[in-house]
Amino acid sequence: MTSVLVTGGSGRLGRVLLEQLAEAGHDVRATSRTARASGDGVRWLVADLTTGQGPAEAVRGAEVVVHLATAPYKGRYTRAVELDGTSALLAAAREAVVRHFVYVSIVGVDRVAWGYFRTKVHAERLVREGGVPWTIVRATQFHEFVDQTLGSMARFGVLIADPGIPAQPVDVRDLAAHLVALTERGPSGGTLGESGPDDGVEEFGGPQVLTMAELAESWLRARGLRRPLLRLRVPGALGRAFRAGHLTTKARPAGAITWADHLSGR
Repeated sequence: MTSVLVTGGSGRLGRVLLEQLAEAGHDVRATSRTARASGDGVRWLVADLTTGQGPAEAVRGAEVVVHLATAPYKGRYTRAVELDGTSALLAAAREAVVRHFVYVSIVGVDRVAWGYFRTKVHAERLVREGGVPWTIVRATQFHEFVDQTLGSMARFGVLIADPGIPAQPVDVRDLAAHLVALTERGPSGGTLGESGPDDGVEEFGGPQVLTMAELAESWLRARGLRRPLLRLRVPGALGRAFRAGHLTTKARPAGAITWADHLSGR
């Protein structure tokens, strides 16, 4: 049994990871900015990564920290969570002599010039230099994120997709299972000075690569919606990076739950 602390435990991935860790028999704790009732094998602790209040107490006694907490596209708050929060958590983990710090990032984060991605790259650098044995897991986009994006567009009466952009959505259940395995396996990256800039960085994606147009078409069929699908190229450097396949990975192992499985509710 391993003592594991999870930040961001109330998110899509976090909820599934907590459940799987508890089922695997680990001692599981999770952080929240407000008090939550413990139960179902999870002990909740109050910690605010943006203020530095609570991480030291939460980390004390943990052998592994899985850092999922994030706040994308919220300006200064995003940076506070990703950078200040990660720094505070690493300091606490270093003091507590945590043996493995797992940080979840995004496939293509180092190859796509996007503001949020740049922030994630900065946070990855903090993890590499944080003085705690580490693994960075870059995952492809979640099924739920693609579903939500298409649903938002559909409310405006039309879907827009660049048919040249490949995507490889992953199910959070597959990614959670991979993270459970990592907590049991140990770190890929060493402490500062013991590994190269890319040692310890792993990628994890879904089982299929589909174009954005294919994702949209199958989504419309599964949801029983009639909406026009406009095939338009995303302009500029961002579009070129997406069409180059930077959001996909050939890494193995990979997930097993397909986009079709997600749409059918399996």
